[in-house]
Amino acid sequence: MIRVLIVDDQVMVREGFSVLLNAMPDIEVVGEAVDGRQAVQKVGVLRPDVVLMDIRMPEMNGLEATREIVAADADAKVLVLTTFDLDEYVYQALRSGASGFLLKDASAGQLAEGVRIVASGEALLAPTVTKRLISEFSRLGTPRAPAQERIADLTERETEVLVLVAQGLSNGEIAEHLVVAESTVKTHVSRILVKLGLRDRTQAAVFAYEARLVTPGG
Repeated sequence: MIRVLIVDDQVMVREGFSVLLNAMPDIEVVGEAVDGRQAVQKVGVLRPDVVLMDIRMPEMNGLEATREIVAADADAKVLVLTTFDLDEYVYQALRSGASGFLLKDASAGQLAEGVRIVASGEALLAPTVTKRLISEFSRLGTPRAPAQERIADLTERETEVLVLVAQGLSNGEIAEHLVVAESTVKTHVSRILVKLGLRDRTQAAVFAYEARLVTPGG
């Protein structure tokens, strides 16, 4: 069972997501939190596999909470819920350690699948969110020098895989694109994370954007 903690300051949202997720045979909602501060406390006690995190909340917002949760547990998986008018927070949340994003108007099936993807260690970036993220990095201008320097540690194939990860492709999709076995892609991703000192695929995506391996044109 995938254990989930739902964090949102709106009762109806928490209850709605709880009903949807508890209806899934492989997912269990183990708790709810009304703000970021309570979320940090409950994560320490409940040890959920995935934290479904809203961004705008009183006391402590989702960005601060995500940062504290990930700092306390490097293996923590935080799935941030966002709406179109909150997309300006995407970059900040990724930098804070979020494992992925899901739009609040997602269907029950998309919500459950999003939880499963993040729990398995994959990154989850909705296409609209990915476009916004690329635009944000484009707006920031000059790529970070340390990121560019570290690219030299990667092989040509690893760099190619990194770009595809940043574009939101799963291991299976990358394998199909490159015409290789999925196990080969997993090996490449593992090596990329080790070489670059990154914790997960989402950080790998952030790195690719910072190094300007991914641009608005591709």
